[in-house]
Amino acid sequence: MPRPPRSISPKVPLHVVQRGNDRQSCFRNHKDRRSYLAALRETSENYNVLIFAFVLMTNHVHLLVRPEDGDSASKMMQQLGRKYVSYFNKEHGRTGTLWEGRFRSSTIFSERYLFACYQYIELNPVRAGIVRSAQDYEWSSYRTNALGQPNRLISRSREWLALGKNDDERASRYRLLFANQAESLDEQVRVALRKGRTLN
Repeated sequence: MPRPPRSISPKVPLHVVQRGNDRQSCFRNHKDRRSYLAALRETSENYNVLIFAFVLMTNHVHLLVRPEDGDSASKMMQQLGRKYVSYFNKEHGRTGTLWEGRFRSSTIFSERYLFACYQYIELNPVRAGIVRSAQDYEWSSYRTNALGQPNRLISRSREWLALGKNDDERASRYRLLFANQAESLDEQVRVALRKGRTLN
């Protein structure tokens, strides 16, 4: 059964996931991850897509983005896929596809679910048992959003900026959001992503 058409609104946050074909590894080493992030930065700038959060797992990627135009996220993901697969195949002496198909996404219309998506993305390595704390994982945006580590890939959402009067205060309150998870919205985020639903 074909998936329903995407509903991507300009200037509205979007949670994106792309998985390796047949659950195969998309990243074999740190060079692969650096190459992916460099391609992500280039393509996001080309298509005017803001990146708020990301995590690179072994066989999939999560992104929290805001496309400035209705089709800019799709164009970015297409170009990103082509660039990275070309690199990956050449680097590892392989041919053929790497991704399982088109990316999955859900649009986010509320602050509550926006921060739930930040957490869902950046806590992925913790849930997977790779690290004990999100700050211990190098290949996510947590150190930038929660600890103030510079990263030219990451833009600040209006909601993140509203957390405080300066970056130190914002980062501190962001960490508190992770520490004080009274209600986990992981299942809602997971279902919305799988079914292409809106979170509002």
